Amino acid sequence: MKKTIGIVAGMLLSILQLSVCAQETTPANDSTKWDPKKNPTVDSIISPYQGKMLPQRAPLTTADIFPVIGQYESTANADAPKVSIMLDEENKGLVWIEGLPQGKIKAMLRKSPATYKIPAQKTAEGKEVAEGTLIYDKETRTLSICIGKSFDATNPAAVFATPAEEPAVPVAVKKTKVKKPVQFKPWIYVGTKQLAETASN
Repeated sequence: MKKTIGIVAGMLLSILQLSVCAQETTPANDSTKWDPKKNPTVDSIISPYQGKMLPQRAPLTTADIFPVIGQYESTANADAPKVSIMLDEENKGLVWIEGLPQGKIKAMLRKSPATYKIPAQKTAEGKEVAEGTLIYDKETRTLSICIGKSFDATNPAAVFATPAEEPAVPVAVKKTKVKKPVQFKPWIYVGTKQLAETASN
């Protein structure tokens, strides 16, 4: 019995001692907690970079992703003084062009952000539209459209270059009449994008 009392007394003393030690090691208030911002080593590492963080970039808008959408005005094209381009509601890779003499036509995105192929198509008005190219230059806010020349996937801007005349080469071979395919004169449009403030006035 004396052994049992001694064991129980020993256990109680051990528990009491542990609780006293635990109370001594627990800080009285939060000011004794370690704060990395008040640590001189951490401060010396971070201080050269303070104030040099770039601000968070604003999220991209639809106009940022598809810069071609908007209103355009042209002084060079009297038959299309005002042109508007809008995204297709179901397919973001398509845009609709309104204000051209050909009628409302569609163009397909071929190279982001603003190079489009105009496929050969028939408009709602029943007009046949030949294949073409649409390019928007974001730096100059210039829209260029060429209808009547095939889209060149390797160099889309080549359709807007004026062709150099080939020198005449004398031919000694007997000429035979060959029926050439009918070639339509390409229709070119150049317009300037109107800023949102200007377009709303």
